[in-house]
Amino acid sequence: MLQFKPIFLGKVPRQVPCAATAQRCIRTNDVENVGRTARHHTFFEMLGNFSFGDYFKKEAIKWAWELSTAELGLPAERLWISVFEDDDEAFEIWHKEVGVPADHIKRMGEEDNFWTSGVTGPCGPCSEIYYDFHPERGTLDTDLGDDSRFIEFYNLVFMQYNRKDDGSLEPLKQKNIDTGMGLERVARILQRVPSNYETDLIYPIIEKASELANISYGLADDPTKLKLKIIGDHMRAVVYLISDGVIPSNIGRGYVVRRLIRRVVRTGRLLGIRGDCRENLEGAFLPAIAEKVIDLGTHIDSDVKARAPRILEEIKREEYRFVQTLERGEELLEQMIDDALSSTREKGTVPCLAGEDAFLLYDTYGFPVEITIEVAEEHGVTVDMNAFDTEMEKQRRRSQAAHHAIKLEVGDDADVTANIPDTEFLGYDALSARAVIKSLLVNGKPVIQVPEGSEVEVLLDKTPFYAESGGQIADHGLICVSDGENQQRTVVEIIDVQKSMGNLFVHKGTIKEGVLEVGKEVEAEVDPKLRQRAKVHHTATHLLQSALKKVIGKETSQAGSLVAFDRLRFDFNFHRPLLEDEILEIERLINGWIGDAAVLQTKVMPLTEAKEAGAIAMFGEKYGEEVRVVEVPGVSMELCGGTHVSNTAEIRGFKIISEQGIASGIRRIEAVAGEAFIEYVNSRDYYMKQLCNNLKVKAEEVTTRVDNLLEELRTARNEVSLLRSKAAVYKASTIASKAVLVGSSKEIRVLVESMEDTDADSLKSAAEYLIDSLQDPAAVVLGSSPSEGKVSLVAAFTPGVVKLGIQAGKFIGPIAKLCGGGGGGRPNFAQAGGRKPENLLSALEKARSELMAILSEKGS
Repeated sequence: MLQFKPIFLGKVPRQVPCAATAQRCIRTNDVENVGRTARHHTFFEMLGNFSFGDYFKKEAIKWAWELSTAELGLPAERLWISVFEDDDEAFEIWHKEVGVPADHIKRMGEEDNFWTSGVTGPCGPCSEIYYDFHPERGTLDTDLGDDSRFIEFYNLVFMQYNRKDDGSLEPLKQKNIDTGMGLERVARILQRVPSNYETDLIYPIIEKASELANISYGLADDPTKLKLKIIGDHMRAVVYLISDGVIPSNIGRGYVVRRLIRRVVRTGRLLGIRGDCRENLEGAFLPAIAEKVIDLGTHIDSDVKARAPRILEEIKREEYRFVQTLERGEELLEQMIDDALSSTREKGTVPCLAGEDAFLLYDTYGFPVEITIEVAEEHGVTVDMNAFDTEMEKQRRRSQAAHHAIKLEVGDDADVTANIPDTEFLGYDALSARAVIKSLLVNGKPVIQVPEGSEVEVLLDKTPFYAESGGQIADHGLICVSDGENQQRTVVEIIDVQKSMGNLFVHKGTIKEGVLEVGKEVEAEVDPKLRQRAKVHHTATHLLQSALKKVIGKETSQAGSLVAFDRLRFDFNFHRPLLEDEILEIERLINGWIGDAAVLQTKVMPLTEAKEAGAIAMFGEKYGEEVRVVEVPGVSMELCGGTHVSNTAEIRGFKIISEQGIASGIRRIEAVAGEAFIEYVNSRDYYMKQLCNNLKVKAEEVTTRVDNLLEELRTARNEVSLLRSKAAVYKASTIASKAVLVGSSKEIRVLVESMEDTDADSLKSAAEYLIDSLQDPAAVVLGSSPSEGKVSLVAAFTPGVVKLGIQAGKFIGPIAKLCGGGGGGRPNFAQAGGRKPENLLSALEKARSELMAILSEKGS
């Protein structure tokens, strides 16, 4: 119902009095319950009906009963009702007007029967219908929360209040209805099966997974059934998410898809599924299950069938990608769990996996933390999620793209937007306009007057300024109050414009001269040069999307964009880097369209008509019934509210300056056009001339000259590396005599030393020399600090030491942690690193004491 919140609150006028919906929903906050109960899912379909000030409680209750008993044919005696404890009206309607016996109506508290859309916002009491699977148990001391007997399948929310910041409730101007009915739950009731998973919505998927695992669901034990239910549930979610354009990645919705796919892959492997079950052990098995999901949805969602090739390809690619890291990650996780258990035995504490380790698995090996938690719990080990969240937040701060946000804050009960109509946008046809100041805000608070030098937010009745939206940044410019008799000139420099509360344009800037007052008439002027740069880049973005579809395939689609004054950025779904020839062809197409000097056509039309005409819509964007369509005849047609050139010739030229991956399955192109294109070309020409002068060659000879220089540099570096390695080996030969003998029955040589600033490769060479020089059994641990803030460690054990049960890979990890790092490797040889050189000597001392203690015991 979140899409309807503004209507419920009266912020946006209703366009229809009531509506019916069938919504596909994704819910992953309780994914651990999937398969463990009869009704939890990550993917489910919610059937709803809504009233926006039309019908209310009496009609909603009567129609819900009619649908349940007359249309669905459910026995009235099996239906139970819950109402909010203070809602006498609902109780009376159910009992006296509908005829439900009083002993089948339960009054319940706010936690169960008062629905809210958040901490604040529209809310109200609700009434639910439950189906009774075991009426023979009678009516005494019944608990509607007993999942073994009841299932709630119908929820009526009487949306009549707005919860304010202080928690108080104020009546809404109109009373509304929000109804939800779970399709999977109703199917379970009507098909008379033990759980939602045995309905014809999910069970065929489970059967396919059972076939691939060569097991029988009916004969399987509970843990096996749980795994099959997870596969059945998650694959439905994955198929529909990808069909709707959500591609696996490490951020946002993409992470939800990736997390579910990886959970299915691991679950399938635990069931013994290997390969594609078609004699290809290296193949992927998820596509075979996804095909069943697609078949089931063919007659109810034609888009899923049409998008099947892309869905299957994405799933297969993601499975391959995960399998490649799964085994390495599993080995590392197993080692981490062993270390946690060993530490527990030594210290007598509760076994816990470090949050940093869980983050390493997530960030480096692609392990969803939920899988790490599941595997750890199987071994009785917890995970330090506070530390994991800290690492996640650090990464989020590093990678989060800058974005603008606007929040209008008003004091007490005042609402600065209450009496302000939507801003009239004039910017498609004009770059300046006379307007009236409707409101001024300073630090989010409404004021009447603002002095010179202050930062201010200005709300006008009309504006030529484009507000940031659709990927296009806001216009810059000036708001001026002209000189007049006894009136000081006022100038406000506008650097940002945002939309708030629907369609209010908030102009953000600084008062450079004079004083600004509410009610004054002003001249709003957009910077024409910057507007032209934005227009050029926005139209070029449309041409880029069309060129991409022609060159790499129609299935590619936009995943984000930025239209700025100095460049454009376009994110799109694709599974590999673009080839150089593809980039050149994209540029050739776009520059050809620019040269055609095509006249753009823009028109407003109904959304359905625009889609039928083939206009491209951006996934995730919300559109009204009327939309603006921007068309480059014969090339591009998109739904777009941005500003554009009148003729493609205005773009002048187009050049891609970078192409890179930003997430799994998401590529990003940055490009320049128009004036930014001219500046880019001139800049590159200047640098090329400088390079030619420095190298004393012509432009066409630069590549050959640079290749020769790089080869000379590689040769010199190899010689230096060889000399360093020889020096390290020589130094190792001088410390070999420092090896200490431990063990009484079997003497074992132990050598733990610092080699100062030796680099990692040379340190490895030194360890290899020592392990070959010392008589078996022997254990060598070397450390160094090759540069500021860097530690290198290496552990080398002979076969005799490994046979005693000590592994280099497991031994070196905890030592590296003391230096702020980690690492691992094979049982006989392992390398590690760290970031705290100041701890190196103490870490080596710990390595020496632990090795001597362990080997003394083993060798006695």
